[in-house]
Amino acid sequence: MADSTPTNELVITRIFDAPRELVYRAFTDPDQLAQWFGPVGYSVPRDTVDIDVRVGGHQRFVMVSDDDPGMTSPVNARFTEVVENELLVGTEDWEGMPGQEGITHMYMRLEFHDEGGKTRLVLRQGPYTEEVEGMAREGWSSSFTKLDALLAR
Repeated sequence: MADSTPTNELVITRIFDAPRELVYRAFTDPDQLAQWFGPVGYSVPRDTVDIDVRVGGHQRFVMVSDDDPGMTSPVNARFTEVVENELLVGTEDWEGMPGQEGITHMYMRLEFHDEGGKTRLVLRQGPYTEEVEGMAREGWSSSFTKLDALLAR
């Protein structure tokens, strides 16, 4: 029987073809976050997004299933470290995360590195069970495809 204790850390490194200031802004600007966040098949209504980017500030939004608008995943995050255009660190509470019961408590670390006009993003998030980590990896990959399209505009 698989252990259901969340211990896995999700680590994703991704290069975006845009300066890090633009990639950072896509995570911190409510209008932009609403345009790309969530895997394909999910959206984030702009009126659910509230972001206060500072230590002790917050990021709140609701992911909604495009096929079943009654299926939602509210996210409530609190920033513990912020370095503009370089680093976002915090804790997150997710409700309705697939494969999880109740509220899921996690940490998140986003590092934005300059790669000669491109951005290397290093994302660390967890803890996850092995099963849910795989779903989260797929979800981020799908979301990043939407972010690529936004950054290309």
